[in-house]
Amino acid sequence: MNLLDELRTHRLLAIVRGPDPAAALTAVLTLAESGVALVEVSLTSADALAVIRRARASLGPGYALGAGTVLSAEDARAAADAGAGFLVTPALAPSLAEGGRLGLPVLAGALTPTEVVQATSGGAAAVKLFPASLGGPDYLGALRDPFPGTAFVPVGGVDADGARRYLDRGAVAVGVGSPLLGDAVRGGDQAALRERAAAFRTAVRS
Repeated sequence: MNLLDELRTHRLLAIVRGPDPAAALTAVLTLAESGVALVEVSLTSADALAVIRRARASLGPGYALGAGTVLSAEDARAAADAGAGFLVTPALAPSLAEGGRLGLPVLAGALTPTEVVQATSGGAAAVKLFPASLGGPDYLGALRDPFPGTAFVPVGGVDADGARRYLDRGAVAVGVGSPLLGDAVRGGDQAALRERAAAFRTAVRS
């Protein structure tokens, strides 16, 4: 898959992280049914690899399902074996190089200009600006001055209103966890998750 094209097209990456594997799987499927086209399952979730494996079996090979919080080369290989189609890291990590070796695109975490250079020179498909809340949309705008060709995906504290502001400052997409997922990853209301998914999809399209 071409991760950058998917990010540019859909502009929203949902981040599923939770303590209940069954609820996490249900949330992934609900997001997909609600039209959210890119979902990552964080490896910090309970039984994350099984969630990815079961979600892949349900959604098929064409769905953009990835693994998040992928740090080590071992994590990258395990995620690939479970069916992840892309990897997401919170920082520069050995998983970036391993993703390249495996042929999987990587959304690599970076915050400073030096880290942005290291991520892109290391082969990242796009840069996850994390934690985005530390500098906000203005910081993204400042980074884009020296890096106009870099694809940035702000993650961390992005709500529906903030999503629009980041996109207006040049982000190709935004990554959203708890403001989108709410209590769904703990067995909460799936109808409410569908409503939030619709609100975020509207926000990133407007």
